[in-house]
Amino acid sequence: MAFTSQITRGSPQFAQNRADMLDQIETLRALEARPVALSERRRDHMHARGQLTPRERLAQLLDPGMPFLQLHAMAGYLVDSPDAETSVPGSSVIVGIGFVAATRCLVWVDDSGIKAGSMGPMSVDVILSVQKMALRQKLPVIHLVESAGANLTDYQVELWAKGGQVFRNLAHLSAAGIPTIAVLHGPSTAGGAYMPGLSDYVIGVKKNGLAALAGAALVHAATGEKADERELGGAEMHASTSGLVEYLAEDDAAAIEMAREVVAGLGWNRALPPAAAQNAAPPTHPPEDLAGVFPVDYRTPYDIHEVAARIVDSSALADFKPGYGVATICMKARINGRPVGIIGNNGPIDPDGATKAAQFIQLCDQADTPLIFLNNTTGFMVGTAYEQAGMIKHGSKMIQAVSNARVPRIALYIGASFGAGNYGMSGFGYEPDFLFAWPNAVTGVMGGEQAAGTMDMVARATAQRKGIEIDEAKMQRQSDALRNLFDHQHTAFYTSGRCLDHGIIDPRDTRLVLSFCLDTCYEARARQVHPNAYGVSRF
Repeated sequence: MAFTSQITRGSPQFAQNRADMLDQIETLRALEARPVALSERRRDHMHARGQLTPRERLAQLLDPGMPFLQLHAMAGYLVDSPDAETSVPGSSVIVGIGFVAATRCLVWVDDSGIKAGSMGPMSVDVILSVQKMALRQKLPVIHLVESAGANLTDYQVELWAKGGQVFRNLAHLSAAGIPTIAVLHGPSTAGGAYMPGLSDYVIGVKKNGLAALAGAALVHAATGEKADERELGGAEMHASTSGLVEYLAEDDAAAIEMAREVVAGLGWNRALPPAAAQNAAPPTHPPEDLAGVFPVDYRTPYDIHEVAARIVDSSALADFKPGYGVATICMKARINGRPVGIIGNNGPIDPDGATKAAQFIQLCDQADTPLIFLNNTTGFMVGTAYEQAGMIKHGSKMIQAVSNARVPRIALYIGASFGAGNYGMSGFGYEPDFLFAWPNAVTGVMGGEQAAGTMDMVARATAQRKGIEIDEAKMQRQSDALRNLFDHQHTAFYTSGRCLDHGIIDPRDTRLVLSFCLDTCYEARARQVHPNAYGVSRF
């Protein structure tokens, strides 16, 4: 049934919501522009060496006019630097899903224009995240390599320790039948030498491509040998002597064209069944209005139907048990012709809402219907009445259902996602296939105001029990500090900087992103791969 919106586009509230959301989106775009501007400073230097810039390489790799879903664009923000005015997101990598030779691929580009592409604190987390995605979604991996390896000036032992998982995952991908392709555009030394070493196909660029366990300087320092860099690890040597490189290219552009030919030669889609005909009607309520429908302050109530109606085909929603557990909304709908189950929040999750959601999840799992979670909840209800009604027991049913659902799960943080409500709504810890946030979203164990209020009551009770006089000024300072601590960490920009989602999106792009992700999941589940025991090795 088509949903009848109660939103008035010309109302003062709509205008205020839109202005507030556009301000958040402007912040997002400004942050996304920082790594581009920083990397582009090296453009002339790279062109002088006969190289393409990282983003030029990406543009030439991807099929023109086809969508590219960038992932983890905020990675490292407020991690590399606590200064919001200078922190640069991206972690020196550009990753996403796009089409190469008409094949949906996971693309990973070292941003060598920033600190020579060296890996910082969050770079490994980004790479591990997308490797896991490539394995789950059966996506060939293309890595455009030019990296100085770990950033030794920002050395952290955990970066080295977790880095080993990157190489292990390359081996797992190959053994799982997922092709991995490395294009050696520039240096890849130390542990980075195993990027091409553990890839199934390696394309090397003459004069610039280089892979070595130790560069010439380190070799001299360690052994006294004065090695020639090109003889030590140049792409030409690897193509003729070591056997590390399969294909040798004259320059970056030729190497990228070779990579496209390798992908085309995979015939990756040849056994993929054709997608069902999708005569999808767009929403009758335009997605553009999502900028004005939703208040950026999660404490302002709204109806989740108004959001869903601007995402789904024909704005048609079929409510499941609408009179039961009324704050938890479960709906059947279609997105670009594909049936989906949508779970959203019009408030905290109570026992009835949890049991309704658990049943709905199981029904969608039974029908092989993907699930979409629109997070805006402050958590499970608390209090004597709710505890006696079985909040723990019924909340656990919801968590069990979402943990064990076999169908694709796509989660969106569109407002608040606090406490165990985040768990029941397929948050980060539940490894949804895709997880994106709107720029206004807030997540954490609870809001800063609630945390400060809770600790204030605990401190007062403790002081009273011990007969200690309360210093109101000190109590206020402690409350303010705690509130600031929680509120600083719960913003979408902060959490996305720590790779606690796959990225932040403009709310108006939600339908496009969901459709792209659903198609990716559909292909993965329909595709047959051919695993082997050990992966592909060079001989």
